Amino acid sequence: MNGYIPPTPGAPRLPHYRLTLTVGDHSPRHLRRIARSLLAEWELAHLTDAVELALTEVVTNVHRHVPGRRCTVLLLRQPAGLRVEATDDAPPLPPVVLSADPEAESGRGLLLLESLVDKWGVAPEPGGGKTVWCEWGHPN
Repeated sequence: MNGYIPPTPGAPRLPHYRLTLTVGDHSPRHLRRIARSLLAEWELAHLTDAVELALTEVVTNVHRHVPGRRCTVLLLRQPAGLRVEATDDAPPLPPVVLSADPEAESGRGLLLLESLVDKWGVAPEPGGGKTVWCEWGHPN
């Protein structure tokens, strides 16, 4: 299912946006535009810069490291903030790099993510693959 899913009246379901795509060169830009619009609607505009950077990082990783470049992106409005997920079917979990060579042109993505969010993690998917997730609005 792709697109904005509004809350159902009387149901506890929170509004969210889910998009399954093959990531291309322009995907991060389009996802940033979507996120900016949703965050304004959900009265979370103060998170826009951090969410845009985090989305760019996780989607760029799919583009670079996932065969077939397919993923599902989820933006979920939570009672205290926001959760963003990127799920793909590539089995290996990304390595956690605690420091990067200052001369390296890549390898700082998870360090960047760590600095932008309140919580984040990587979870294996039952049928294979993984979900990289991050949240704002929760205690560390």
